[in-house]
This record gives sequence, C-alpha cells and structure tokens, in this order.
Amino acid sequence: MTKEEWGQLKQDLRSTVGASNYKNWIEPLDYVGVTDGIAVFHVPTSFMGNYVSQNFGDRILYQINQMSSDVRRVQFKVPANAPRRPTRTAPQPEAAAARQEDDMLIPTAPLDERFTFETFVVGKPNELAHAAAKRVAEGGPVTFNPLFLYGGVGLGKTHLMHAIAWELQENRPELNVVYLSAEQFMYRFVQALRDRKMMDFKQMFRSVDVLMVDDVQFIAGKESTQEEFFHTFNALVDQNKQIIISGDRAPGEIKNLEERIKSRLQCGLVVDLHPTDYELRLGILQSKVDRYRAQYPDLDMADGVLEFLAHRISTNVRVLEGALTRLFAFASLVKQEVTLELTQDCLADVLRASERKISIEEIQRRVAEHYNIRLSEMIGPKRLRNFARPRQVAMYLCKQLTSRSLPEIGRRFGGRDHTTVMHGVKRIDELRIQDAQIAEDLEILRRTLES
Repeated sequence: MTKEEWGQLKQDLRSTVGASNYKNWIEPLDYVGVTDGIAVFHVPTSFMGNYVSQNFGDRILYQINQMSSDVRRVQFKVPANAPRRPTRTAPQPEAAAARQEDDMLIPTAPLDERFTFETFVVGKPNELAHAAAKRVAEGGPVTFNPLFLYGGVGLGKTHLMHAIAWELQENRPELNVVYLSAEQFMYRFVQALRDRKMMDFKQMFRSVDVLMVDDVQFIAGKESTQEEFFHTFNALVDQNKQIIISGDRAPGEIKNLEERIKSRLQCGLVVDLHPTDYELRLGILQSKVDRYRAQYPDLDMADGVLEFLAHRISTNVRVLEGALTRLFAFASLVKQEVTLELTQDCLADVLRASERKISIEEIQRRVAEHYNIRLSEMIGPKRLRNFARPRQVAMYLCKQLTSRSLPEIGRRFGGRDHTTVMHGVKRIDELRIQDAQIAEDLEILRRTLES
C-alpha cells in the first residue's frame, strides 16, 4: 500500500468513524509502510496506539485489505526519536524516570467539537450548572472543589464537561487538564495493576491541574477502583487542584458507592441539571435550526412545528435533537416543506416512544376541572361560549399531547366531525398568541398533564 492509497483510505475512514473520531485518532497516524505483511503506523504516544488498535484496528485492516492483499495485520508504535510529552511532575529519581513509559501518559478522552459553551442553550433548569461550569472554566483560583454535576440522560452534563475542557484548553493551555470517563479511569487502573505500574499510575493522575471524570456512578460497587479514586481525589484536593465530576444522580443517591467517597463528593458544589421545561426545549430547537440553515438553505418550515416537538418530546434533549436532524434530512430528501403533518409521519415512532400515555379522557377531565364546568357539559351538544371555549382547549391539547387522529378525537367529544376538531384546534392556536389568558391556561394545563 502506497502513501497515496493510505491518503484515500483515510478519507474513507472519515465517513465511517465520524469527524470527531477521525480528527482525534485517525488523522494523527503516520503511515510508514508494509514490512513482512505488517502495515506500520507511527503514533505520538503509546496510549494513542493502544486506543486506535483496540477501537479502530480491525476496521483499518479490513479497509487496507480492500486495496492490498499482502497485509496481514497493522501495528502502531511510537518512533524512537519521538519527543515525550512534558509532564507537570515533582522531581523523581533518574531510575524511576527511566521506568516511566509512554503508555502511561495521561489518557485524555477525545472532546466533541459540538459541545462548547457557545452551543449550550441556557434556561431556568440548567442556569446554575452553566454558571458554575463557566466559573470553573476560567481556570482561576479554586472556589469550590469538587464541582459535581448531576442529572438524567440527555440533560447536558457531558456537554458542560466538554465545554469546560475546551475553554481551559483555549485559555489556559499551560494547565494539565485531563477529561475521561469513570470507565476509562478503571481501565487504566486495571492495566496498571496488570503491568505492575501502580506507582506510575499514581504519579500520572496526581500530577494533573484539573481532573474531570464523567459518569462516576460507573465505579460504584468496584471496590479496588473506588479505593484508588478516593486516594487520587484526596491527593488533588490537598494540592488545591480542581476536580469536576458528573453523575446520573446526587452523590448520596448512588448505590454501592462508598460512604467516604459520597462525603468527599458532597463537600464541594453539587448542582442538579433539572429536566428541561418547554421554553428551554424550544430554545434548543431554535438554536439547532439556526445551525441547520447553512446545510438546508432551501428548506421551509411551517409555523408550530418546533412548538409541537418541544411539547411532545420532553424527557431527553438528545432524542429531541436527533428527531429534528431526522426530520430535516427527510424533508430535504423528499423536497417538501416541514409541516406538522410531515413531522407526525416522519417521527411517528419517536413520538410514540416519547409520549407519556395521556388519554383523551384525562385531558377532558383536567380541562373541565380547570374551567369549573361539568364534563358532560364540555362534551355535550351545548354551544354556549363558557362551554365551547373549554371544549376547544381540550381538543387542542388532545391534538398536541396524544397521537389520536382528528376523527377519533371528534368521536370522543360527543361524536363531532373531524372538521369541527380542526376548527377548534386552529382557533386555539390563534388565540394563544393573541390572548395572554388562553396562553397561560394552556401552559398550566400542559404542565399538570405532563407531571
């Protein structure tokens, strides 16, 4: 295989591993040549070589074999004259320094280029977490240690962790910042035990300026890893080094996590990323649409689509963003405007999965209670205004919060025709913009039904 062929193969790999993985792990590879059936690549560090071998080695070998049949395996090694990465360590005996191998260098995980403070949408549920993350990202004097961010899946913990790392990397490049998952910490710990390099491991993690560990709940129940994590934590705090941790729940609620670790994690600032509210979800969608405009310049979107998605997909921001990506791609392929009907067709499975099973009956009952009328009056034949308006509000909420069709909704409202439901939904959609009281009623009812 020639260097030109490797250049082409690299581009093929970019499309299969993704831009972020390509930038962090494939692009730095320096193809040397083939010797005795082995394709040799130079890498900056042994850690990178090990990581690429474990995660991308088989894929690289497979694609090489599509071009060349004389390669049996791939090898990643650090060239003999490669400069060592400088480490911020205390002086140590020459013999110990000689034993410190490249493969024990800090295993900083790759950062996602999308996860910056600029792309993080701030709202009431996450404003405290965002402010705390920004303070830590300044890299100034340590004011709270550790910073512990917690919340459910898709609420922005990892986004903030990456944003902090990007900011520190940009503004304080002299700091030794390490970001990795708790699983990666455990992997390096087990590897050090196996290779009898525990002293190197301890020195490696205790020489950092900022340690960031994602998903700390992963080490719960793993006694030896917890022991080492505890001692690493204490050593860094004693040196006034910043620690940033994330988890899926508050420290005291993580099962099988040692009490002494829970206590240490609670001694700093513990911040909850609350579930997103409607306004925050809508802001996230609008921000994503703005970024999509360059990719889909000719795509039109009807009014109400983003509002519909923000209402219907309420538990997970990743699902919400993924749904919008899929919707735009589909509309672009079929060359249609993004309408509410297209959205419901394209995302039917996502909407079903995200839907809390709110029934038409529950909506009718809640609306009747809110407007202090009888349920029979709301679904009955009377067309008096004090019954008709609540009836239209209930129809609108049925359309927004359930996957029921217009004819089915009409049948549940005293056998009304689907055109009547359509008119009611349209009328409330107009009034919620013009009438502040209607808008407030809708928001109160929606929150009550979704809680």
